[in-house]
Amino acid sequence: MSLAGKVALVTGSTSGIGLAIARALTADGAKVMLNGFGDQSEIDKLKAELGAGHDGADMGDAAAIERMIAHCTEELGAPDILVNNAGIQHVSPVEDFPVDKWNAILAINLSAVFHTTRLALPAMKAKNWGRIINTASAHSLIASPNKSAYVAAKHGVAGFTKTVALEAAKDGITVNCISPGYVWTPLVENQIPDTMKARGLTREQVMNDVLLAAQPTKRFVTPEEVASLALYLCSDGAASITGANLSMDGGWTAA
Repeated sequence: MSLAGKVALVTGSTSGIGLAIARALTADGAKVMLNGFGDQSEIDKLKAELGAGHDGADMGDAAAIERMIAHCTEELGAPDILVNNAGIQHVSPVEDFPVDKWNAILAINLSAVFHTTRLALPAMKAKNWGRIINTASAHSLIASPNKSAYVAAKHGVAGFTKTVALEAAKDGITVNCISPGYVWTPLVENQIPDTMKARGLTREQVMNDVLLAAQPTKRFVTPEEVASLALYLCSDGAASITGANLSMDGGWTAA
């Protein structure tokens, strides 16, 4: 177990990609602090399954993020591995985009990455070892209509990742982002009704003609595939990979 003794904080990890990453890190020996909302009984089951801690911090609240880092440090130890995965989405033309949705998407998808990183870096530097992995998106590289806030936030995550990678390059810390295409998660499933409304399409048309239209493989990326890449980035074999934006999109951004 190569990550034995390491502490991992994974945001947005009570479902989807984050949960798959938490499971992969746990299987490799890491102690994991989960973060996210959900039914408390289900969260308790996940804690028991993984032997994990949990903090329900709202990732749009800087003070709550600070408390979460302190909670992780007190309960498990300072994070050696930070996975910034929490995210939300809203689909709407820009002229109709609700201001509160814009602010929430920027706060949770981008500003939260800044807050967790600034708070976790000092302890990583003190140990001369750390792994920061940010879940970006194919939308960190290209755009789609009606997703102005999400695309702006994910482009920001990619740029932030590169900057911190340069700042931490001599401290034994790697900083990378993974940019999946469409992964079958609640985040994707829940945006289908909005896309149906915005584009006047059926559910099947959204699935096949919008979501999978751009992915040459014509299938959704799985959370486990993303988790396997995140696990590799935590390994010693990936020590020279930093500042990278790694696409996992079925060939979407190759076009």
